[in-house]
Amino acid sequence: MNKRFFLFFILFAVFLVDMAEAREAAFTTRRRTRYRYEIIYSAGATNFLGDLGGADRIGTNLLRDLEFRATRPVIGVGLRYKDSPYFALKGTLNMGMLYGNDNLTKEIFRQNRNLNFRSPIIELGGVIEGYFTKEQPGHLYRIKNAKGIRRNDIQAYGFLGVGVSFFNPKGKDQAGAWVALQPLGTEGQGIDPLKKKYSRFTVVFPMGIGVKYKIDRRWSAGMDIGMRKTLTDYLDDVSGNYFDNNRIRTERGDVAAYLADPSLGNTFPQGAADMDDQRGDPKDKDAYMFVTFNANYKFYRRKRTRSKF
Repeated sequence: MNKRFFLFFILFAVFLVDMAEAREAAFTTRRRTRYRYEIIYSAGATNFLGDLGGADRIGTNLLRDLEFRATRPVIGVGLRYKDSPYFALKGTLNMGMLYGNDNLTKEIFRQNRNLNFRSPIIELGGVIEGYFTKEQPGHLYRIKNAKGIRRNDIQAYGFLGVGVSFFNPKGKDQAGAWVALQPLGTEGQGIDPLKKKYSRFTVVFPMGIGVKYKIDRRWSAGMDIGMRKTLTDYLDDVSGNYFDNNRIRTERGDVAAYLADPSLGNTFPQGAADMDDQRGDPKDKDAYMFVTFNANYKFYRRKRTRSKF
């Protein structure tokens, strides 16, 4: 009898411990899931990393080719879903402007090429965020020397994801008007039967780091620094070699011929660019970066309960 009672007592104690742990876990989960959705408002700057403009030297890539004078604005909205202390999913829609101009560099070959562009960039993407520290709510109010769980108001994270971007590069003609470049076939696309026009959509791979500062239970402020590597080399309409400019003029007109080759004639041995002279570098795909400041708002999901009488 005593053995049976002792066994029952042990089993009942284990059951109570399991129930207590389950209730604590359920409480923590409910507390977290009530604030699992977060809307994001962002604004900042974007910069182009490709063939046009760039640093005052040739053969540079990515951040080494950054030209601050080509910085342009970007705005965005997003939604974050966080159901884990250390991971979150985030979807974003960003709209900005990319810009590049060979006049901004002192590198003689780029400067002689004399090309320029601007392009809207509309990016829809999703990333996984990995947090280096756990969010800790702590006390509701910031009371000095209060006992209990200490708040953790600052969180740092890294992110990696995939998305798609729309772009439409335009170049400035002799009259100062911005003209869409893709329909012109500045490198022979659509003129030479073997050269197809490039798509104005590209897959992008966002990656970077960020930080958040918690203001209260609902609001936080943050900053993201992110690189976007693309699968296209035509964000700036420049990739390969010059095409026969006379054929471009015949097929597309004088404006197209000028935008295909406005070179200054200072570095080519023959004075002007010939067909098959290098115009861009097809080995390196284009990239761009965003630096944004964010305001984040958490949705509070109130638990529905039945009325008790």
